[in-house]
Amino acid sequence: MRVLLLGGGGREHALALGLAADPAVDQLIAAPGNPGIAEVAQLRPVRATDPESVAALAVEVRADLVVVGPEAPLVAGVADAVRAKGIPCFGPSGAAARIEGSKAFAKDVMAVAGVPTGRSRTVDNPGSGVGSALVAQALDEFGPPYVVKDDGLAAGKGVVVTGDRSAALEHAAGCGRVVVEEYLAGPEVSLFVVTDGETALPLLPAQDFKRVGDGDTGPNTGGMGAYAPLPWLPPGTVDEVMATVVGPTLAEMRRRGTPFGGLLYVGLAITGHGPRVIEFNARFGDPETQVVLALLETPLAGLLHAAATGTLAGHPPLRWRTGAAVTVVVASAGYPGTPRTGDVITGAERAGVVHAGTARRSSDGALVSAGGRVLSGTGVGADLATARAAAYELVDAIDLPGAHHRTDIAALAAAGRLAAPDRQNPPTTA
Repeated sequence: MRVLLLGGGGREHALALGLAADPAVDQLIAAPGNPGIAEVAQLRPVRATDPESVAALAVEVRADLVVVGPEAPLVAGVADAVRAKGIPCFGPSGAAARIEGSKAFAKDVMAVAGVPTGRSRTVDNPGSGVGSALVAQALDEFGPPYVVKDDGLAAGKGVVVTGDRSAALEHAAGCGRVVVEEYLAGPEVSLFVVTDGETALPLLPAQDFKRVGDGDTGPNTGGMGAYAPLPWLPPGTVDEVMATVVGPTLAEMRRRGTPFGGLLYVGLAITGHGPRVIEFNARFGDPETQVVLALLETPLAGLLHAAATGTLAGHPPLRWRTGAAVTVVVASAGYPGTPRTGDVITGAERAGVVHAGTARRSSDGALVSAGGRVLSGTGVGADLATARAAAYELVDAIDLPGAHHRTDIAALAAAGRLAAPDRQNPPTTA
């Protein structure tokens, strides 16, 4: 099997490692890739959000499977263009990818499908007089902490969760369209679901850490670390989410004539009333992919190919390695604001180091920072404490001037100090 992987971040490096390890993969091509991916794949340039360019490359390399990593190409319709060439593609159509591309669309799907989620209000032109008043009204209705989301794609930085009403209003005013939501209290869980639109297979639940600082302080980021599995998650939670969230959502997408095939990312809050959906994404999450795929024993390319060809119902049950995985993100100076780039990196050659924002300097080939989240160290061990120690050993060996990382990734879970809230009687409305 020849596989073309689209993207060049940490998620794609983790996918590349999984795809390259599949005995069925004879050749792995990545576009545009990164220096870490270059160790296991042939790199090719491409305009990732140009559907025709990606489709042409897939034909040129005679790909048997195209795997689309990032969300922007999916929303742009890359998967449609690839499939139009008769090539299987793992990733939803542009129409189905709206489930991530528009928060308002996702909320509408959930409302019609009866999916348990928080109340919300969608406001157009929130920077105008009428729009600003509607935002203020929604903030008052739901109360603090205030949750304000840019309706469109924002590279993981379009969401503000704050107790500062002025900050919430300011964020809303800078967006063309916003969704204001009630805050869902409880630990968060990321559940990846591989689906061909009919059959759906859940992967291991993971938890990521969005805030930049220890103790969940500071602004939101694209993710500063993650771990799996979740020893504190109540038994039966995944089955409940598949029945109350995934099944109804996929059915509603089929009813609309836009079946969703690919990776459905279900972002959850485990509340006192049970799991509630915070958001949907249309692709693997970063950095959760690093830990989930580190524990997946089932060959990855075969799984994704089955989803891309509508044969997932005949796929064998998934197999998982015992133990746990933890990943810790190393960010550049200035992140999540304006990240500093061009700094030389050393100590990133060890197995378990995943590249996200890295590049090779043209003058001498040195590895340098090229983004906000630069690298992550992924450790695997018999339990969370062992995996956590392995991840931090990798991170401590990396030298990047001005870099920062959280020191508390998976600390509470490893110490057995994290638990889901006690289950209460369910509310009368979603």
